[in-house]
Amino acid sequence: MSYSYDPGNVFARILRGEIPNRTVLETEHTLAFHDIGPQAPIHVLVIPKGPYVNFDHFATEASAEEITDFTRAAGEVCRMTGAAPGGGGGGYRAISNTGEAGVQEVPHYHLHILGGRILGRMLPRAD
Repeated sequence: MSYSYDPGNVFARILRGEIPNRTVLETEHTLAFHDIGPQAPIHVLVIPKGPYVNFDHFATEASAEEITDFTRAAGEVCRMTGAAPGGGGGGYRAISNTGEAGVQEVPHYHLHILGGRILGRMLPRAD
């Protein structure tokens, strides 16, 4: 599949330093920052620095180093924010929205880490 990346999207602009953010963690291949419209007491966005549109694009075309860095950075964000159950937190939800049906708002792959309260069911049951 061919992916068309828009270099003018808001996350690309954040990565270029054109828009400020409240950084939680930055690594060689990943940036994590607080969401400007948090949906939970903990709401951090984790994004790769590379031009990936969504999860499947990232998973199939990112280098092993980028994937490892991103995954470890996301885990560290869970620990740093206190969301991880092993660190005393009550748990968290990791969400990645893709495409129109997934209600993806920014065409740059990003993972939402949400926690700090009971989040309820993710979706109503289909049955």
